[in-house]
Amino acid sequence: MDELIGKRIEVQSYKHNGLMHRIWDAVFVIDVQPSYIVVGTSKVKVIEHDCKIWYTREPAISIYFKNKWRNIVAMFKKTGLTYYVNLASPAILDNKVIKYIDYDLDIKMFPEKTIKLIDVKEYTFNRRRFSYSEDIDKILKFNINEIKELMKKGQFPFNDKQIKDYYEKFLKEMKENGNTNKNTF
Repeated sequence: MDELIGKRIEVQSYKHNGLMHRIWDAVFVIDVQPSYIVVGTSKVKVIEHDCKIWYTREPAISIYFKNKWRNIVAMFKKTGLTYYVNLASPAILDNKVIKYIDYDLDIKMFPEKTIKLIDVKEYTFNRRRFSYSEDIDKILKFNINEIKELMKKGQFPFNDKQIKDYYEKFLKEMKENGNTNKNTF
């Protein structure tokens, strides 16, 4: 897995019914640990399920957990570091592609450390539409509480210093690898 560090890979998000939700093209692998993968992005192409294309606006560090029902995007906004948590299935790495199922609910922590649960209506709608099981519902609700506690305590992955260290590593590796094209910075 360490051979992925410094390489570009793809991230694919699916819905519970197996259909593609979103693709992040060419994210940059910064770190690979036994329980998670860290990637950096800046102006990365995103392809939606309806084939619409857009580019991320600000640099971000994302952490895809292999054994937790979440992934985290730490966005470096002008207003400060903002965390966006997707409640999702544990990520798998399949042929140099990170894959997970998006379960609609998201948690956002703003730079001033306020926390907000978002997309509850979307979750309620899709829970019925895709027949999420009671077990999935319980897992997601448990994770909401656990994530909020980690956020309040500033514990990994919600530790600003650790995220900024990953960002510095991302910038350094991008320069060392000669990745200074318009889709990088």
